[in-house]
Amino acid sequence: MPHNASRYLAEGPRVGIRHFTYEDGAEFTARARESEDLHHPWLFPPHTAQAYTAYAGRLIEDPSKAGFLVCEKADGAIAGFININNIVEGGFQSGALGYGAFAHAAGRGLMREGLDLVVRYAFGPMRLHRLEINVQPLNAASIALARGCGFRLEGFSPKMLFVDGAWRDHERWAITAESVRVPGRR
Repeated sequence: MPHNASRYLAEGPRVGIRHFTYEDGAEFTARARESEDLHHPWLFPPHTAQAYTAYAGRLIEDPSKAGFLVCEKADGAIAGFININNIVEGGFQSGALGYGAFAHAAGRGLMREGLDLVVRYAFGPMRLHRLEINVQPLNAASIALARGCGFRLEGFSPKMLFVDGAWRDHERWAITAESVRVPGRR
């Protein structure tokens, strides 16, 4: 009997994570359109095929980025996405996380499971040492997710990122490899 390798890079009880593909565009953009009210004013994932192709292309082709789809194992549906941006190697071994749940999956704990998987993957196979999340202070759901996954509040940055037409304040949350048990990592 042939061995069928998992389609996921890592799996939990309910979700698996995998990289973006260009073929995910139709489902991703439909879910993004359905989730506009949930996402506004925090993030703006691509809503059109052309925008998705450009977005996914950066995540697929740029070595300073890694994009992960959080998929429900029961049916493969995309529940959300987690991207590691600004990956720096050398002495820094760090990246900045961005993420979003889609409306049909929000509040079900799927992103918590997915973020735990991405953190372990980043500290394991990717060999990163530190991950940072920058969150607008009023984004309670995103802060709860960061806190729930073991990230610690490190500071506050006024007018840090340009979001929804203005420079926005952000809290800086971070986690290091020492905080997470990863098999095979010292």
